[in-house]
Amino acid sequence: MSETIALIDYGAGNLHSVFNALKAAGGARVEVTADPDVLANAERIVLPGVGAFGACRDALYTIDGMIEALEHRVRGDAVPFLGICVGMQLLADKGIEFGEHMGLGWISGTVKAIEAPSPDVKIPHMGWNDVAPTSDHDLLEAGEAYYLHGYHFDAQNASDVLATTEHGPALVSAVGRDNMIGVQFHPEKSQAYGLTFLKRFLEWKP
Repeated sequence: MSETIALIDYGAGNLHSVFNALKAAGGARVEVTADPDVLANAERIVLPGVGAFGACRDALYTIDGMIEALEHRVRGDAVPFLGICVGMQLLADKGIEFGEHMGLGWISGTVKAIEAPSPDVKIPHMGWNDVAPTSDHDLLEAGEAYYLHGYHFDAQNASDVLATTEHGPALVSAVGRDNMIGVQFHPEKSQAYGLTFLKRFLEWKP
């Protein structure tokens, strides 16, 4: 029987595009859900996210039982987990955007505003840019992907940074450890590169 991929619906993600991309990458059973019980039986979990860190965090924590289900399945049972854009940023300890908001705390770091070193570096960081892996990882290869963000993941530990991209300073493009990976770019908007990445995620056995 094919695996169930739980695509979390908490009102803060680009669900339609991510759903279609997961299907196109080979996901036979993609279930858009806000039900913690679905997570309890899913073999893979995807957390999308667009918008402000605090609003996304509050929306996720408002769903009764969702954080507990995530902790149990991702941290306890070690099912493969993918966070996209703000879904990746929520892995951090906290985000500083319209105040300070606590994240999931799964990967040490702080989400903060991108600081442009010169006027020619436009904020937000929008459009196609490099994905430069910093070490070998089953899911990541060098290429170009689509970004749209004004805040970045400032990781505490260099070992958690899987890839970077240059936009003025080097920005974190992907973080992860063990069964968890988060990407700042949008796989669902990254054409062939994004679909290949999602295909590898669907086949990943961390």
